[in-house]
Amino acid sequence: MRIGITPDDEYIKTEKVPGPTKEEIRTIVLSKLHIQEDDTIVDVGCGTGGLTVEFAKRCKKVYSIDVNVDAINTTKANLEKFNLSSNVEVLEEDGASALEHIDGFTRVMIGGSGGNLKDIIRIGYDKLPVGGRLVTTSIVLETATDSVEVLKELGASVEVVTLNVSRGIILKRGVMMKALNPITIVSATKV
Repeated sequence: MRIGITPDDEYIKTEKVPGPTKEEIRTIVLSKLHIQEDDTIVDVGCGTGGLTVEFAKRCKKVYSIDVNVDAINTTKANLEKFNLSSNVEVLEEDGASALEHIDGFTRVMIGGSGGNLKDIIRIGYDKLPVGGRLVTTSIVLETATDSVEVLKELGASVEVVTLNVSRGIILKRGVMMKALNPITIVSATKV
């Protein structure tokens, strides 16, 4: 099994589901979650399953959640492709309601919320053990702002970083750097 990050072009994709989360962003998310082998992770808004795949390679148990049936099917296809289905439970459900009935998780990743971000953060943070980690990723500034606001209200130790990744395109006369969308990552430790 490959330990490094799976390249973007190896994932099964569909036009109906954005993603996967870009390779460089997945790398930083893994770092911000402080993942350990015995962790149980909830991946809310799993999309194509890019992060779910990375979590499944590294953790004891993963719950992968999305309300979009196309996202669920794409995530399942990617897990099967990489032979990583054994420790992952894929749930077609709203993030907040799923978190209500999942117990024992140590990490929460929120990449999509269906407009229910604040409730998802509150429920996820409440159920984390002390020292547990919660991370959100956002393209929209308001999502990052809402994440920080709620986590501060909850008394979490919060960190914010915005990533601006550019990838080189090889041309005849040189390398042109092409920017990807900036992504803001909000991470918190439960205190």
